[in-house]
Amino acid sequence: MSESTQKDQTHPLWRSDRQIVDRLLAESPTDLNLSELARLRIRYQGFPGARDIQGDLDKAMQKWNLTEEELFEQTRQIHAKGEVYSNPKGQQEDWS
Repeated sequence: MSESTQKDQTHPLWRSDRQIVDRLLAESPTDLNLSELARLRIRYQGFPGARDIQGDLDKAMQKWNLTEEELFEQTRQIHAKGEVYSNPKGQQEDWS
């Protein structure tokens, strides 16, 4: 099936991810925001749908003047320094 005839899918985490992306577009590139941007770039890479989120992730990278390679390099350094995400009450991390 060609790409133009495939139907876009709705990502099951679209609603919560949409809120995060809106926050990223409104804020500056903190360690947490950079990590969230990288995490969502990975989640939506190649996903057949959620074009609005994918486009807005690109906008955030442009706004912060980053390439994907630079983003991933910075987030590797952030994670090497320590845990950027807190895990209250032993909740499972969401890397899907």
